[in-house]
Amino acid sequence: MSDEMTFWDHLEVLRWSIFRTLGAILVLFVVAFAFMPSLFDAAILAPTSGDFFAYRLFGGLFSSDFKVDIVNINVTAPFFTHMRTAFMLALVVGFPYLLVEIWLFVKPALYRNEKRGMGLAMLAVAFLFYLGCAVGYLVVFPLTFRFLAGYHIGTGILTQISLNSYISTFVSIIFIMGLVFELPVLAWVLGKFGIVNKDMLRKYRRYAIVVLLVLAAVITPTGDPFTLMVVFLPIYLLYEVSILVVPAAAVSE
Repeated sequence: MSDEMTFWDHLEVLRWSIFRTLGAILVLFVVAFAFMPSLFDAAILAPTSGDFFAYRLFGGLFSSDFKVDIVNINVTAPFFTHMRTAFMLALVVGFPYLLVEIWLFVKPALYRNEKRGMGLAMLAVAFLFYLGCAVGYLVVFPLTFRFLAGYHIGTGILTQISLNSYISTFVSIIFIMGLVFELPVLAWVLGKFGIVNKDMLRKYRRYAIVVLLVLAAVITPTGDPFTLMVVFLPIYLLYEVSILVVPAAAVSE
C-alpha cells in the first residue's frame, strides 16, 4: 500500500504526525505547568538540601547540613523558568510518543526483518534516554552541584546561585546524560551501515577511554577524581555494551 503513495501523500502523513506530536506535547506542557510549583520544590530544588534522598545513597560521604538558597535577581525569571521547566518536562514525558510517531511514519517503508530490529531499537532508545536522565538527576547533577556550590576562590567572595544559573545547569546535565546513554543505539545503527564493527571498537578501546574521560570532564567540570569517575564509569560501560550489540566485521571471501 505504501508503494502506491505519492510524495505528497507521504508529506501529508508527515504533517499529521507532526500535528499529533505537537498536540501531545502541548497537553503535557499544560499538565506540567499546572503541577510545576509543587514539582519544583519536591524534585527540581531537592538537590539544594542535604536531606535529598540521592545524597543518602552515598552513605557518609556527605554531611546532612548542606543547604543552598537559590536567589532570583530578575523580575521575569520565575515566570519564564516556570514555562521552561514545564516544557522540558513535557519533552521528557512525551519522548516515547515522539518515538511512536517516528516509528509509525517509517514502518511502511521497512522490510519485515528491519521492522523487528527497528522496533527493538526504538524501545532501547526510550529506555536508555530515561536511564541516562535518571543517572543525571540522581548522581551527576547532585555531585556536580554540591561541589560547585561549595567551591570558593577567595574568602571575601559570597557565593549566591541565581535561579537561571541553577536551572540551566540542571537541565543541561540531565539532558546531556540522556543523550550520552544513547551510545549503544548509535553504535548499533552505525554497525548496521557497516561504519563500525566489534573489531574496530575493540582495537580503538584505549583511545576511546581517553575520549570518554574528556567527555566526562566536560559533562561535570568539578575537577575532583571521585565525581569524574562516577560519570566516566557508566559511559565506559555503555561503550562495552556497544561492542556487544554491533555486528562483527564481515569476512571477505
